[in-house]
Amino acid sequence: MIGLIIIGDEILSGRRQDKHLSKAIELLSQRGMAVSWARYVGDDPARITADLRHAFDSGDVVFSFGGIGATPDDHTRACAARALGTELALHPQARELILGRCRQLAEEEGKPFEPDSADTLRRLQMGHFPHGASIIPNPYNQIPGFSLLGRVHFLPGFPVMAWPMMAWVLDNLHPALHGHGRLAEKAVVVYGAIESVLTPLMLDIEARFAPVKVFSLPSLVQSGA
Repeated sequence: MIGLIIIGDEILSGRRQDKHLSKAIELLSQRGMAVSWARYVGDDPARITADLRHAFDSGDVVFSFGGIGATPDDHTRACAARALGTELALHPQARELILGRCRQLAEEEGKPFEPDSADTLRRLQMGHFPHGASIIPNPYNQIPGFSLLGRVHFLPGFPVMAWPMMAWVLDNLHPALHGHGRLAEKAVVVYGAIESVLTPLMLDIEARFAPVKVFSLPSLVQSGA
């Protein structure tokens, strides 16, 4: 199964509208896969840790969006370590990628590159991952995401970074899953029917033809005053 964890107070408060769920559905559908579950969580370390612990224990492939930066509201890296019962450490490959990015920015600004500056050290915090993490490349600015247990993947909250990174993970780490979640759907329009009358038939179809799922999407017609 494929799960999503979408993190950020800005989503729950409505300051930003989530776009990750719809894009994840699109990326998975293109590969014959589907979302099995999704969770939204604010910037609460205890709740993030609980959801990540569930992700690690579930056996599912899980994509976590957001909270892997280095500002005070970015808790995901530390919560992932806590959920696994391990510590954060600067990942060697992440260190080189981040230093390369800092060097590039200094050159673009016409400034000398200072590897020990406070700004560089803050950026290096984004390369502190739980022990055992592997790198997810970021084609936008080279600041990587990371994977744990080979199936729980941590991506930035910025769509321009997260979406190509998710596509890379699906194509490079999980090609064997392509086509395994392809769904076929058939809809029948029934006019003048009452949902409660059709319910026994729907239950019988599910019982006889599992794993077929039957759905009902009734339309309510409001009469004029």
